[in-house]
Amino acid sequence: MLLAAYGDSLVHGYGLAPGDTLPERLEAALRQEGWEVTIVNAGNSGDTTASGLARLDWTLAEPPDALLLALGANDGLRGLDPAETEANLRAILEILNRRQLPVQLAGMLAPRNLGPDYAAAFDPIYRKLAREYDLILTPFLLQGVALVPELNQADGIHPNAEGVDVMVQTLLPGTRALLRRALQGKQPQGS
Repeated sequence: MLLAAYGDSLVHGYGLAPGDTLPERLEAALRQEGWEVTIVNAGNSGDTTASGLARLDWTLAEPPDALLLALGANDGLRGLDPAETEANLRAILEILNRRQLPVQLAGMLAPRNLGPDYAAAFDPIYRKLAREYDLILTPFLLQGVALVPELNQADGIHPNAEGVDVMVQTLLPGTRALLRRALQGKQPQGS
């Protein structure tokens, strides 16, 4: 089974050694459980939801069986309009929906220094889209990692290898469900 991990530097593995990126560690954890899965690292450091939307067709040239969507962190860090973030994610999901790709959506929370109004507009986007598109939702990709100095690199933003391990544990329940959903989609009708 081919799973694409589609996102920004959190997926790409900014500052991490080979073998320590989120897609590699997630694939290793799943394989240890017996899943026959290959996870393609389709992360691109610096991507916003807009740039993710712009490169999606290129990424889907070799169609995966399922997709882990982890975009929006840079939108929040840059204080981009949450309505635009939602519109871009919705456009991505429309494309994935047309291709009948099962999706795990990894949510993000707004940086709290942008104020409560921004957070109130940004934070609910992921739950809303997950409900609308019947997605498997991991509410916050950086759960247990954000703002924990020993789990992040010196920049305080990007997880270190230990932080990636926490992210893997956060994602695993949803990723298992995603793979089961993808397997169901591969079965012939009537089976």
